[in-house]
Amino acid sequence: KDEMDEEAYDRFRKYDIGDIVGVKGDVFRTQKGEMSIRAHEITLLSKSLQPLPEKFHGLTDKELRYRQRYVDLTVNPEVKRNFVIRSKFIKHVRDFLDERGYMEVETPVLIKSTPEGARDFVVPSRMNQGQFYALPQSPQTFKQLLMVAGFDRYYQIVKCFRDEDLRADRQPEFTQIDCEMSFVEREDVLGIFEDMIRHLFKEIRGIDIPAFPRMTWHEAMEQYGCDKPDIRFGMELTNVTDVVKDCEFVVFKSALENGGSVRGINADGQAGMPRKKIDALVEYAKGFGAKGLAYLAIHEDGSYKCSFSKFMKPEELDALVKAMDGQPGDLLFFAADKNKVVFDVLGNLRLEIARQLDLLKKDDFKFLWVTEFPLLEYSEEEGRYVAMHHPFTMPMEEDLPLIDTDPGAVRAKAYDIVLNGTELGGGSVRIHQDDIQEKMFEVLGFTKERAREQFGFLLDAFKYGVPPHAGLAYGLDRVVMLMVGADSIRDVIAFPKVKDASCLMMEAPAPVDPKQLEDLDIAIVEKKEEE
Repeated sequence: KDEMDEEAYDRFRKYDIGDIVGVKGDVFRTQKGEMSIRAHEITLLSKSLQPLPEKFHGLTDKELRYRQRYVDLTVNPEVKRNFVIRSKFIKHVRDFLDERGYMEVETPVLIKSTPEGARDFVVPSRMNQGQFYALPQSPQTFKQLLMVAGFDRYYQIVKCFRDEDLRADRQPEFTQIDCEMSFVEREDVLGIFEDMIRHLFKEIRGIDIPAFPRMTWHEAMEQYGCDKPDIRFGMELTNVTDVVKDCEFVVFKSALENGGSVRGINADGQAGMPRKKIDALVEYAKGFGAKGLAYLAIHEDGSYKCSFSKFMKPEELDALVKAMDGQPGDLLFFAADKNKVVFDVLGNLRLEIARQLDLLKKDDFKFLWVTEFPLLEYSEEEGRYVAMHHPFTMPMEEDLPLIDTDPGAVRAKAYDIVLNGTELGGGSVRIHQDDIQEKMFEVLGFTKERAREQFGFLLDAFKYGVPPHAGLAYGLDRVVMLMVGADSIRDVIAFPKVKDASCLMMEAPAPVDPKQLEDLDIAIVEKKEEE
């Protein structure tokens, strides 16, 4: 007000919050370095509807926030801050890789649909009716072709698309930092991209991240029941199969007879947890396949409160507590079933208990590398082995003799980077020998004809000499989400989709004009209900 004459101030005051005005006048620099304007003329450039509603602040009405995202981005400073950090993040990624000789190369968005991955988004072709493009789940084959072409160090910040169910860290379209390089081994890849992450956190957040620990996939499953473990807290799994193998508790006994295992976690100091909370945790465990959950509380006097004590001898209970390193005040939980179920149950149970105990601090950044994933996993649905990553992942040489006799035991030269229980990205050393690639296709159930039909363009390129190569891709949205302490990647994507993969703002997906369908030679047929 002090910088305006009375008439100008009266004109200025009549505008609503949100109105956009143009001001002409004399510009001054204050002692604090701020700009001040003595207005001579004020012009209304754009009229705003109403003062922006309070409900846009915070998280009070998420649907409205996404339906009018342009307002949300205007009035929520914490959301806008996320995009300032995201912009700096991308700049620092490019600077880091450019300085190390990596070339940024764009690859196509309309490509051929290939199997062995998530469900593709498909795009009908008007010029080639009855045929379809796919949107890329990643530029995997293109970056391998660039290695054949002699582009020894490639990167790209690229949009990828996967038609899969959404969750807090997943969107149908997302951004990857995609990298590939020639004449390298696993250690070269891990070294450069660990350095990059540490550099980004130092430059953007001012945080010194120590060297990342490493564990194999097998160690991660045994210790945490999960291949993307959260290591901000303990509560690791303990295998007590040998301890209980001779007991008469039917739950443990039947699990072992069916080839399963018995494992437990120790909720340190939680022996006083109310029965109501324990029952809620049992129900939570059932959501991951558990038929039930056995528990044992150790009182301060050393006595036990145990859900299965009448089925085990006192000395057997003592041995079990000792194996779990149980101390007075601890609460022990046990799951007994096939290994996959036990891992799912206890891996998720430890996270739920940690959430309830407020052990998951957003500003505690714990990275690690998980290595030596299985090359293959058996799909009950398809009745065959499928690639855990993709068909071009190199097996560990020492495991190659097992590929015919025990395919599930073959380890891959694959690696994931994990932060606080979230997979940030992953990659592998690629197959570059014809005979190993043919064997991989054979194990996956591909005939030579089908392999050529799906990947002929890549196989033909490899005839011209393919160097040993390896790569890695980061989920850019996920890294930024955790860096800024957001709960969902929607908070770091300007115009995100909601749970059903729709855009509330644009009301997409939506029907198209019948003429467009006619041009594509596509008809929408109503599905008849089965009698």
